[in-house]
Amino acid sequence: MSELIPAPRAVEGPSPCGVPLDRDTTLWAAPGTQTTERWLRATLGAALGLPLRPAPEDGRGGVRLLLDDSLKPEAYRLSATADRGVEIRGGDPAGVFWGAQTLRQLLGPDAFRRAPVRPGHTPGIAHQIIEDSPRFRWRGLMLDVARHFMPKDGVLRYLDLMAAHKLNVFHFHLTDDQGWRLEIQRYPRLTEVGSWRTRTKFGHRASPLWEEKPHGGYYTQDDIREIVAYAAERHITVVPEIDVPGHSQAAIAAYPELGNTDVVASATAGDTALSVWDDWGVSPNVLAPADNTLRFYEGVFEEVLDLFPSEFIHVGGDECPKDQWRRSPAARARIRELGLADEDELQSWFIGHFDTWLSARGRRLIGWDEILEGGLAAGATVSSWRGYAGGIAAARAGHDVVMCPEQQVYLDHRQADGADEPVPIGYVRTLEDVYRFEPVPPQLTEAEAGRVLGTQANVWTEVMEDQARVDYQAFPRLAAFAEVAWSALPAPAERDFAGFERRMAAHYRRLDALGVAYRPPAGPRPWQRRPGVLGRPIEGAPPNR
Repeated sequence: MSELIPAPRAVEGPSPCGVPLDRDTTLWAAPGTQTTERWLRATLGAALGLPLRPAPEDGRGGVRLLLDDSLKPEAYRLSATADRGVEIRGGDPAGVFWGAQTLRQLLGPDAFRRAPVRPGHTPGIAHQIIEDSPRFRWRGLMLDVARHFMPKDGVLRYLDLMAAHKLNVFHFHLTDDQGWRLEIQRYPRLTEVGSWRTRTKFGHRASPLWEEKPHGGYYTQDDIREIVAYAAERHITVVPEIDVPGHSQAAIAAYPELGNTDVVASATAGDTALSVWDDWGVSPNVLAPADNTLRFYEGVFEEVLDLFPSEFIHVGGDECPKDQWRRSPAARARIRELGLADEDELQSWFIGHFDTWLSARGRRLIGWDEILEGGLAAGATVSSWRGYAGGIAAARAGHDVVMCPEQQVYLDHRQADGADEPVPIGYVRTLEDVYRFEPVPPQLTEAEAGRVLGTQANVWTEVMEDQARVDYQAFPRLAAFAEVAWSALPAPAERDFAGFERRMAAHYRRLDALGVAYRPPAGPRPWQRRPGVLGRPIEGAPPNR
């Protein structure tokens, strides 16, 4: 299998003879394969010092890229033969690109660097044929940049890391209680005020430690256009998340009228102003269920739709405390006015409004599984995070689902139970645990299972203060997750984890070349530890609900 990750569906060979790639190797690209052509020259060419000059006609003997409508979307067929060179056929442009990612792995870890480290060396690949296609259409990574901001270059780097693992959906968590990260031109205070907090809790919310300096940042609209275009060149869709009606204190800090002002004023002697939250957890301050709130967020989403061409728009919908609504005369009057039973139905009405609004503009709403409470909006898709139950309920009700259960694929959870594990959060989720994760619950019928669009790993950054910490939590587990999302694996208990570990031995060298600060198999390096920083470990096996 040539140590490939994720594992391909079928490999014929390899045999001892091979195909060299040298300074005379040409690159021929058929119409429709230009994104891969550009990527090969800019990335693989730079790493190995290969000009990859354009070839005449079909470029036999070099590298050839072409589309093949006999293949499924995202599928590819890579063949390397001494007389024909390397040919990558794809069922669509994305398939050609995923084939190029496989070619990069076949060429060894030097192909993952930015400049040649062995001048004069001629890389090559063994004679072989690889046929491959993904199991799921949604192979996602969610990155939380609201709790700890990741500068634009770090986001672009993560898109490259996703592409290297054949992940194709980047769920961009842009707003939360602790920060608003997206420029909205009609509401400038969202970033002027909402993108900065005065200090940051260091560790879990029970930790007594604080970093006593402002933290923040945001992406301009041109930054977002660049990120979206960069992702598209790598056949990755960016799905933005704008959280409503909970996790919204940063927005309320910028525009206090968005909050439940009657409750806030009574609790603060008439002052309705809040600050951007500097703690972790779930803020009790949520959006008011008022018409002016709806109009405000319609304005936000109008700019979001201009920036993000994705089919799906994520609206959050999770962890919305109802206490303010219960105590707010205005919210209770709204419930009576709408003829609703309770606050759960009020949240359902709120989400349903934006489901209708997005549908009218040709987009689809997706939200965390709390949007099931009080009734699910007609066109909504569910991100099932509190286990499998929300996804099962949604699929049985005829709704599409992305499976991302906290107990299985939340990569902020700790990787081992050792005392040196930095800021240990949640359950122990080892590399093997993630490798044995199964996105489709066995309780679903074949038709219901067809509602599972795919799966997603989530990286929440409360205790990840910089890129190195994100790397540590994400890798190597993201490599295991990528194989689960892409490859046709057997049932979890039957998966060859020993074989995966053997392939990971080669993959660590690729991650080293990319500069990924992953967790080594033997445990954290000294500089990866965080002694004395309080976490929140949970003992025992996670519930499989």
